[in-house]
Formats: sequence, structure tokens, C-alpha cells
Amino acid sequence: MLKIYNTLNRDKQEFVPIVPGKAGMYVCGMTVYDYCHLGHARVLVVFDMVYRWLKASGYDVTYVRNITDIDDKIIKRAAENGESIHALTQRFIDAMHEDAEALGVQPPDHEPRATQYVPQMQGMIAQLEQNGLAYLAADGDVNYAVRKFERYGKLSGKSLEDLRAGARVDVAADKHDPLDFVLWKHAKEDEPEEVRWDSKWGKGRPGWHIECSAMGSELLGKHFDIHGGGADLQFPHHENEIAQSEGAHHCQFVNVWMHNGFVRVDSEKMSKSLGNFFTIREVLKKYDAEVVRFFILRAHYRSPLNYSDAHLDDARGALTRLYTALRFLPVPASAGSERTETVDWNEAYAHRFKAAMDDDFNTPEAMACLFDLANEVNRNQLSEAAAQLKLLAGVLGLLQQDPRKFLQGGDRQGLSEIQINEQIAARITAKQAKNYAEADRIRKELLNRGIVLEDTPQGTTWRHI
Repeated sequence: MLKIYNTLNRDKQEFVPIVPGKAGMYVCGMTVYDYCHLGHARVLVVFDMVYRWLKASGYDVTYVRNITDIDDKIIKRAAENGESIHALTQRFIDAMHEDAEALGVQPPDHEPRATQYVPQMQGMIAQLEQNGLAYLAADGDVNYAVRKFERYGKLSGKSLEDLRAGARVDVAADKHDPLDFVLWKHAKEDEPEEVRWDSKWGKGRPGWHIECSAMGSELLGKHFDIHGGGADLQFPHHENEIAQSEGAHHCQFVNVWMHNGFVRVDSEKMSKSLGNFFTIREVLKKYDAEVVRFFILRAHYRSPLNYSDAHLDDARGALTRLYTALRFLPVPASAGSERTETVDWNEAYAHRFKAAMDDDFNTPEAMACLFDLANEVNRNQLSEAAAQLKLLAGVLGLLQQDPRKFLQGGDRQGLSEIQINEQIAARITAKQAKNYAEADRIRKELLNRGIVLEDTPQGTTWRHI
């Protein structure tokens, strides 16, 4: 039985779907005004892992991950660039898709854009107004009246007084309470026409929080199973989503709230001001995308993730050990991430892997199982064990490359494969002539250029460091 840590209850609980055999999951996606960074990579990979495991567990999953394509930062960036908002957001949506594909992230079933659901947002705001939870302020904004929603703070576990004292919120004379948040922003004179929608409150655009409430309800229903996102969204964004959705519909919004941990860089908070801010694209220039995915999944999703070159190098070495176990053994073509129904979950390694994943997606323990299985493959050279290794890893979106391609990929410092093979042949000739000094020189020269030679019963092979 799958157990998931529910932020709402602050405990692991058995996952019981609203509709037996089905699972609806909504994850807060990206605000598209720049390239995705490492924090975005973690959200993408973590919830892709959750999506894959729910499907591998037999659930019919509907996965929704939204795109915020209207926002103050987007308006500002488009104005700075002298381009339309649509042109800006489409460019970075395309870039996000490229990054996600590189990281092995499967597309969600639905990827709604905020600008496509403005009528639904207006409808929800009107319902909140009718229910006495929203009001038109003097400045033309429509705000949510936090004090009128009795359960506000249940996700963060704090009272209104605690939240008011500890949170950074906009203080405006037009608000009834400093914690009140905007549902509909009145149009400003200097804003372009493409961010002005007609409404009963005048021209304007939706606030950020209302987006996910409206899109989640439209695509998954007023009450659904799982809502996920980064830990930074727990308050105020997800707290406000609950207030909006439950205030409008008078029913529970979400059963299970999941939040992945923060990404730190060399044990410091990632920020542009500290000069330690990295986009996914910058990282992928140095490391294979599967190494980055492996690095993210190697840590438990709720734990902080500390990024450094040393940790990525270690992840590359560990993934190399798994691929090395597969390099000489034939693996059935059917073994892969899309054939998880062929896994015999009663087999010892598969049973252990499943137990780990069912324990709040415990990928570190699932990885440990993969390494033990790889050791068995190395000891016994059984193609069945190699197939099981590839199959189980495929559930996590790993080990699906050709082992030779992965092991021999990377920067060869100008050496072609033909040149490397010529050097290997020259080394074999030197060893046959008992010229061991020359053979050692060739090995060291290749090593200095990032190429490791390995003598095996199947012959001499090579891999990139």
C-alpha cells in the first residue's frame, strides 16, 4: 500500500484515491519569463517520478502541470525586451519543454496556460464574491477576505496572528486585512492591451493564486487526490488556493499535499545575488542530463538537495557503475520504462524496490536496491538480472540509454572513436611484444585525456571519465 507524506496532516498516510483505480494530480508549474533553473529541474523530475510510480502501481493517472504565462515579472520582462508577452512566454515555454525532455520528464496529460482559463477564474471570483469572501477595493482590485475563511492557515499550521507577524505581505490601505490577497488586478494605464480582460469589475487580469484553483477545478474537479509543488509554495500560494477553492465550492479541495525540498548550492541558498544561480541549460553543458536526473532522485524528494560539482561528479560515477553492469549483457528489447507491467513484483529485488517506493517515494532506498542488483549482475553475469535492473531503473526514468553510448559519451578532448580504438590496438600490440612501458604510456596518455581503459574477459574496452 502506497503511503505519502501529507503536508496537510504532517504525517505519512495511506493513499486512498477518491475514485478507485484513478488518481488526479496537479502540480504548480513554471512562470515563463526566463530559463528554468535547478529548482525547477527538481520539481519537474520529482513529480515525473511520482507520476511514473503511480502509473507503475496500476493507477489511471491524470497529471496536470500548469504554466503561468501572465504575471508582473512577465509584463516587466517583455517591456524591457520590447517584445509582446506572447512572444516572450512562448519562447520560454519552448525552452522549458526542451529542458524537460532532456531530463527524461514525461509530458503531463494537461498543461493549461493561465491565459486560456481567465473566464473560469472570473467565474470563481464571482462565486467567492457571492459567498461573501471577496470584495471590490477602492483601488479597483478584487481581494479575498482572509478573516472570513475560518480554516485559513490549516496547511501552514499557523494562526492568522502568526502569519501576519511572520509573513511578508503587501500592506495596502484598500485591504481589510494585511493578509488579504488579490484575486483580480485592475488594469494599469501603462500595461499593454494583451493583459487586459473585460470583467464585471472593469478591465484587468487575474491574480496569481486564483490560476491554480480555477485550472485544477476545471481539469480535475472540485475535489481531487494530489496537489504538489516546491516547499516555497506552501505559504502563501497553496494556503490561498485552499481558501479560494474551498471557499467557492464548500468542499475539500485536495486530499494529499506534497512539497519537495529546497535546492541549495554548496550549502547556500541559490540566488542571483550570491552568484550561485544556475539554469538547467548551464548545468547540462557540463553534465549528461541523465546524471542530473539521477542526482535529483538520489535524494529523498522532501530533503534539501545540495548542488555542487563534487556531488554531480559523484552522481556521474555512481550512474556509471550501474551502466557498467549492463555493458556486456544482452537485455531484452522489451525491458524499459514503458513496459512496467512485465515486472514480477514478487521477485526479491522488485519486492524490495516496490516497498521503498511505496514508502513515500523513498528513492534513496530504491537506488540502493538497484546497486545491489547491479552487483549481482557483475558477479553472475545473468542477462535476466540485467533485464530486471534496466526494467526497475526504467520506472525511475533511468538506464534507458545504450550502455556503450553513455559510458563513451562526453568530451574526448578531440579524440575520435577511431583514434581511441587505434590506441587500444597499439597498446595490445605493445603488450604482446612485452613492451609494457609503451603499453602503460598509451594507457596513461588516454587517461590524461579523460579516457579510461578497462581490460575484461571480453577484451579491452574504454569509457569516458
